[in-house]
Amino acid sequence: MKNRIQDLRTDADLRQIDVATAIGITQRKYSYIETGTQQVTDEILIKLAEFYNTSVDYLIGRTDVKDPYPRK
Repeated sequence: MKNRIQDLRTDADLRQIDVATAIGITQRKYSYIETGTQQVTDEILIKLAEFYNTSVDYLIGRTDVKDPYPRK
C-alpha cells in the first residue's frame, strides 16, 4: 500500500505537505503512513482515495484498476 500512495503523490508532482494539508493531517503523520511506520485508518484511506480520485481497494492493492467505483 505504501508504494501506491507514494507513487500517486510523486506522479502528481506533490509534496507530502501538500497531500497532508489537503486531507487534514500533519506532514509527519503522512510521512509515517507513506513509509509504513504508522497504520492508516479507514478515515484517512477514504480521504486519500477521494483526493487521488481512486478507490480504497486500489490504495491497499486489492485491484490494479485506478478508476474509482461509481457512486449510486
